Amino acid sequence: MAAPPPTPTVREPVSATPPSDPSQAGGPSNVGGLAPGGRSPAPGGLSPGARSPGGLFPPSPRSPGGPRSPTASQHNDHENNLKRTESEALKDRLKELAAAASPRPPAPNPFTRKNSISGFDAYFAGPRDIQKHSKWPLVLQMHGSILPKLILPLIGIAGWSTLFTAIHMKVTPIGISSLLLTVLGFVVGLSLSFRSSTAYERYAEGRRYWAQLILTTQNLGRIYWVHAKEREGELGKKDVMAKLTALNLLVAFSVALKHRLRFEPYTCYDDIKNLVGHLDTFAQSATAAEPDQVHHATEPVGLLHSLGEYLGVSFLNSNPRKAMKRAKSPIGNLPLEILSYLGSFTDELVLNGQMTVVMHQTLSYNNIVALNDVLTGTDRVLNTPLPIAYAIAIAQITWVYILLLPFQLLPQLGWITIPGTVAAAYVILGILFIGREIENPFGHDVNDLPLEIYCAQIAQELDIIASRPKRQNSAWIESIDNRLLWPLSNSGYKVWALREEEKIREAVVHKVEQTFVSYKKGEEEVASKHRRRKNAKFEKRHPNDVISKV
Repeated sequence: MAAPPPTPTVREPVSATPPSDPSQAGGPSNVGGLAPGGRSPAPGGLSPGARSPGGLFPPSPRSPGGPRSPTASQHNDHENNLKRTESEALKDRLKELAAAASPRPPAPNPFTRKNSISGFDAYFAGPRDIQKHSKWPLVLQMHGSILPKLILPLIGIAGWSTLFTAIHMKVTPIGISSLLLTVLGFVVGLSLSFRSSTAYERYAEGRRYWAQLILTTQNLGRIYWVHAKEREGELGKKDVMAKLTALNLLVAFSVALKHRLRFEPYTCYDDIKNLVGHLDTFAQSATAAEPDQVHHATEPVGLLHSLGEYLGVSFLNSNPRKAMKRAKSPIGNLPLEILSYLGSFTDELVLNGQMTVVMHQTLSYNNIVALNDVLTGTDRVLNTPLPIAYAIAIAQITWVYILLLPFQLLPQLGWITIPGTVAAAYVILGILFIGREIENPFGHDVNDLPLEIYCAQIAQELDIIASRPKRQNSAWIESIDNRLLWPLSNSGYKVWALREEEKIREAVVHKVEQTFVSYKKGEEEVASKHRRRKNAKFEKRHPNDVISKV
């Protein structure tokens, strides 16, 4: 029996078992698809491991029945098709990942009330956005100015002074000695100073409490996300989701505190309803049980009331506590109830063995207590205003002084008494009204604390903490981009790891010396440049004189 012909050899790998039907090898089912292992098929729909009836390529005339080496153009086409197919597969994969993810919708910032106001309120609504920059001079800025609330009082004072000035100039003199101006001026100045200092003290104390809130939420967020361990398997995924829920509760606490300080007891507001909707709280139950009260509490204020508020008309100002007074169900204390959930979450971390370090446990409970301290402290600032006797007496003393002012100015100023009285009233009443406005730093006035910005800051920083998993030290310490002794050396960690410890310590000492020398050299260069500039100016002004160049 004759020996079988030798099997032709090819450069591409061949399958171990050839297909029984040659038409199935590299058939239409593989055209345009991906071969096993993620690689694209070869030109013509053949996978790298498949064989065509006559070999991978048509037989060469020089070697009948044998394979022919691909030309350069065929090789380039193969590489281009391979890259194009892999690029398309990568794009498809990215689209799948984007579709599977659940990013936040591109909605307006939920922590600001500027999304629901327009028209007249768009400019005068507060609190002031500290992130915006105005190019107008301060003397011309109206947003945040107390002038709108002084318009009506100044008009009344102008009419008052005009009346008695006309009587004094046309009918009979009614001026009095200016001695009363001196005596009352001291009393009014002392009263206004006391009013302003107490109001600003409350404003500053409110800001300190919110700074403490930001610090505490950062500490708790880092403890929950970094120091709380994640278990293996399916429990690990649940742990991640539980920690994200806890971080959302920290945001919910700050937002709920903001609404409590503004006497907004329900959970129907855009910035909190999605954060506490899964919690069993009195506020949530009241929101569901009283839809009419909720609608009344969230409906916009009418134009007349808004205008009266900005002009300082007390008869048109509504009671800020009216939503709480009209509630027919218990509204509870939402921030305090959220703290209970945070305490329960911390207990489970400890009992499950996810927080084994005693210091971390202590920090967790201490920071929860700090949040409670912020809650009670801001409540104290809100509900302990200046005693009403002081407020009434200071207002009465100030108005008595202003109303008697025209009689004391008439003998010396005549008709100039009218603008002089208005100018003096603007200065005195301005200080009085500013103290009254900042006495409650948590409201909606332009000069109140921007609580929306603080809540947005807390939410953003907690998202930053949760955006990365817990780092392994070796991943960032032993990185080649870790330049230990920059700017002395640009070498990375891998380079310095090959050197001895003594050499590393010597380099650290050398770095200190070189930094000192570089600083001195920089000072000398600046001084030398200054001397050269001074000499050049002198030679330009006095070309015939010679200046000593030190």
